[in-house]
Amino acid sequence: MTIAEVSKKYDISADTLRYYERIGLIPPVNRSRSGIRDYTEEDCRWVEFAKCMRGAGLQVEALIEYVALFQQGDETVPARKQLLIEQRDQLNERITLLQQTLERLNRKIDGYEQIILPVEQQLRRSRQENGGE
Repeated sequence: MTIAEVSKKYDISADTLRYYERIGLIPPVNRSRSGIRDYTEEDCRWVEFAKCMRGAGLQVEALIEYVALFQQGDETVPARKQLLIEQRDQLNERITLLQQTLERLNRKIDGYEQIILPVEQQLRRSRQENGGE
């Protein structure tokens, strides 16, 4: 696949794809004989992995380290697994904080419905009693 096709498929700009490759967020992409990027299925899996992990807020540095470890071979499996476990733990902490924030927002919204709606209803009644507008 061309960079344009991958860009469209994953909704990532071509510049971002080049950047991901340059910083090591994805391994070097296969190239045609003329040097043009020719994304294979494996390359696309790396793009999808990077997009998914970044979308979840995983640290760029951790993902770069993961890719570097992967490229070193099977002897890095324990280190890669540990890195993923650490990232999962951090993500779980963020999810907990986000859930707490969501609950707080829901309470605020409920509070508005319990406080604001009765006040608005009282204002409407007052207007109607005073000749209405």
